[in-house]
Amino acid sequence: MSRLRALQGYLLLRLLLAPLMLWTIVTVVFLLLRATPGDPVDAILGPRAPAAVKEALREQLGLAQPLWQQYLTYLGQLLRFDLGTSLTSQGEAVTSIIAQHFPATAELGLASLAIAFGLGVLIGSLAAVKSGTAWDIGGRLFGIITYALPLFWLGMLLQLLFAVNLRWLPLGTRYPITETPPQGPTGLYLLDALLNGNLHQLGTAFSYLLLPAVTLAIVLSGIFERIVRVNLKQTLVADYVEAARARGIPEHRILIHHALKNALIPVITVLGLTLASLLGGAVLTEVTFSWPGLGQRLYEAIALRDYPTVQGIVVFFAVIVVAASILVDLLNAWIDPRIHY
Repeated sequence: MSRLRALQGYLLLRLLLAPLMLWTIVTVVFLLLRATPGDPVDAILGPRAPAAVKEALREQLGLAQPLWQQYLTYLGQLLRFDLGTSLTSQGEAVTSIIAQHFPATAELGLASLAIAFGLGVLIGSLAAVKSGTAWDIGGRLFGIITYALPLFWLGMLLQLLFAVNLRWLPLGTRYPITETPPQGPTGLYLLDALLNGNLHQLGTAFSYLLLPAVTLAIVLSGIFERIVRVNLKQTLVADYVEAARARGIPEHRILIHHALKNALIPVITVLGLTLASLLGGAVLTEVTFSWPGLGQRLYEAIALRDYPTVQGIVVFFAVIVVAASILVDLLNAWIDPRIHY
């Protein structure tokens, strides 16, 4: 019961700190947007529009108010769960933009995370089991190189190889504009195509998803590889593993049922940190592959100085990261009884 109360106290503390974290992020983004060069009115009307027209639009959008008043107005909107209205999308609500584009980002992120996890665990396990061999050296090099790879450079390289030269996969976007995409309740094309039983749509959606998902997964997989390799090496020399060997248990059963299971516990902790990298990497991946997700929409909003859209998407991403971090900590404490808060 004491451990349960400690866990409940930790959860309460994290929930109380979450609004403070979100407020800090909102404030920093609000100030940085207005400190960077550029004027949203110029982005909408063009630099050669008459000054009177610009001033009228600035009054209409609330940009003529003092900075502190704009800030308080925006905080009031957030307290009402109102993310504002886009300055460049004909008055479209930011929540509508998020609802429209987030399924594409979620599909890309989930596919990338699954591939990265499988690839990282596989290479990390091989490197740990064959310690001191070429496999171990290769695993370490893989973790270092993939972590340092520029994501946009890797994406363009894979596009050039598999889409332009070999023509095995499409170059970009999410689905051919000449075809009707899968329709369904989730907005995830693979899942909706499965629910509809349409194998043609499933294959098409998979072919368009594969290249951007693999690109992002390669960069993320190095994180999992390093964690698995280090922890599995330590686990393989633990006393309970040696005791299992002494009982004559086959080595593959020791690896899967004893060592690897415990070595994967720290990976759960890393998942919360990986999510932030995943969302950040999704922006570069979506821009590189013209993937119509929130990352691509965020990039366009930054270029057009669309303050409400940028702020709304960043706040949405921040809520996801904070919530996932709390859930990962609780899941880690539930799985590993040695953890106390």
